[in-house]
Amino acid sequence: MVKQFCLLFVGLCLATHTHAQAWKDSVEVFREKYKKAFLEEANSPLKADDLQYLQFFEPDSSYQVVGNFSKISDGTIFKFPTSNGKIKEYVKYGEVSFEIHGKALKLNIYRSLALMQIPKYRDYLFIPMKDQTSGKETYGAGRYLDASIKDIKEGKIALDFNKLYNPYCAFSEGYSCPIPPKENHLPVRIEVGEKLFLKEKSNNH
Repeated sequence: MVKQFCLLFVGLCLATHTHAQAWKDSVEVFREKYKKAFLEEANSPLKADDLQYLQFFEPDSSYQVVGNFSKISDGTIFKFPTSNGKIKEYVKYGEVSFEIHGKALKLNIYRSLALMQIPKYRDYLFIPMKDQTSGKETYGAGRYLDASIKDIKEGKIALDFNKLYNPYCAFSEGYSCPIPPKENHLPVRIEVGEKLFLKEKSNNH
């Protein structure tokens, strides 16, 4: 009986380790795709030689959460101020409530009116945010997290803050990047995702 228990315990440990490794691998795959996109996007602020200056926190599964999603259906247009003074129009799609390290938090989720007109991006959800690392270890104007309407299931949505990334404005001047509203300023440190760009910001855009 003891032998059977030990074998079961070992099996559970192995399964947990395998799952954790698979998740960590998925974060690395995301980062590689993120870097590759800079080389494929015509409007990119970075070239191949710049990729070495990207840096990230170590992956941490405790920043992978499942939150309660509440849809906002009034369709009010939210005018986002941007880094270069232009205005971009979004609608507030909903709110997500969740916990990180025992702290209750909430973020607004938006949809871009422009992207809603493009079939490929019709389900795209935009989560701009700042936290207590902003302006220190991470870009001062905040970071972004992407999601999809398809990620919402039975009033829940999974978010992985390990996939937080910098707006183009973190790398070069001249881009029009939405500024996270005060409602999306988290009073905690989110010590995962992309960190500060290690190279001086360019002005060649």
